[in-house]
Amino acid sequence: MRLPSGPTLDLRQRLHNLPKVDLHRHLEGSLRLETLAEIAREHGIDLPGYDIERLRPYVQITNDPPDFQRFLEKFQLLRRFYTTREAVQRVAYEAVADAALDNVRYLELRFNPAALAHAQGFSFEEVTDWVIQAVDHAQVDYQITARLICTIVRHENLESARQIVELALSRQKRGIVGLDLAGDETIYPAAPLVSLFRHAAQGGLGITIHAGEAGGPENVREAIELLGAQRIGHGISCVEDSNVLMLVRDRKVALEICPTSNLQTGAVETFGYHPLRDLYLAGVRVTVNTDDPSISDTTLTDEYLVAVMGMNLTVADLMAFNRNAIRASFLSPAERAKLEEQLMAEFGRSTDV
Repeated sequence: MRLPSGPTLDLRQRLHNLPKVDLHRHLEGSLRLETLAEIAREHGIDLPGYDIERLRPYVQITNDPPDFQRFLEKFQLLRRFYTTREAVQRVAYEAVADAALDNVRYLELRFNPAALAHAQGFSFEEVTDWVIQAVDHAQVDYQITARLICTIVRHENLESARQIVELALSRQKRGIVGLDLAGDETIYPAAPLVSLFRHAAQGGLGITIHAGEAGGPENVREAIELLGAQRIGHGISCVEDSNVLMLVRDRKVALEICPTSNLQTGAVETFGYHPLRDLYLAGVRVTVNTDDPSISDTTLTDEYLVAVMGMNLTVADLMAFNRNAIRASFLSPAERAKLEEQLMAEFGRSTDV
C-alpha cells in the first residue's frame, strides 16, 4: 500500500504506534520481495526476472482486477521459494519480525506444512520444526509473542490432512495452538474433513475455518455447526443471512476480517461497502487482520487506516477489535488475561482519532 502524505501520514503514524493483535496472517503470503529475489538468484529459480519490480506483478496484487482465483494464483509461484531449510527459516523469521516492526504484540501465524514441504520433497515434520525454531528466535529478538496455526488446504488429499492434524497435535507444547482450513471454498466442500477437525478440537487445538469470503453464508454455518469453528477467516457473507448472522453473534464466533484482501479478491466492491462496521454494530465479535501482507502489499497499520478513513471507525473501535482478538486468541485463559491487561492499558493512553 502506497504511503499517504500530509495529515493522513500523521494519522498513519499514530495508528502505527498502537499496540496490535493479528490473528489471521499466512506465512506463505508474508515473504519479503527482497528475500524472494535473493533466494531466486542463489538457487537459480526460473523467473521472468530477478529485479524486484519485474518480480512484483507475479507475486503481489498490483493493477490486477479484483478476483478470488487470481489472488490464489499468487501462491503458486511463491511455493517455489522454499528451497532449503535456511530459506524456510528465513521467511518464517522475517514474517514475525515484520509483524513486530508494525507494533504487533501478539501474532498467530498460520502455515501449510504441505506447501513448504512439496517444493523439495521435505517431510511435514522437518518444515514444521524449522518454522517453530525460526519463530522462537524471532520472538526473542523482537519482543513479540507469536503462536502457530497449521493450515489444511481444501483440495489436498485426506491423508495429507490427517498428517497435518497429528503433526499439530504433537507440537502443541512447542507453540502450535490451532488448525485452519483454507483454499477455494467455492469448489471444495469442508464436509469430508469434519472428523479430522473434531479430532483436533478434542485434542486441544483451536479451530478456525476460511469461509464466507468467496462463498456464501451457508459456508459459515457449515464451518460452525459441522467443523466446530471458534473463529471464521473472513466470514463477511454472513451479513447476507440474518439466521447465520445471529448464529455467529450468539455463539460468540470471532470473524477474522482482512479488508484489503477482501477488496482484492472481489468479496467487496469498495471499502465503503465493506460490512465490517455493520457487523460490529450488530454485536459480532469482529477483528481486523492482514491475511497476506506481501501479496496485498499491506500492514496491519494500513488495515487500521482503511478502517478509520474508509469505514468511519475510531481508535476506540480499534481498541474493541483488539480486545475481541485477544479474547478469541488460542492462548490459554491466563495468557489471554495477561495480554488483555497489558494491551488495553497501553491502548487506554491513546487519544481518539
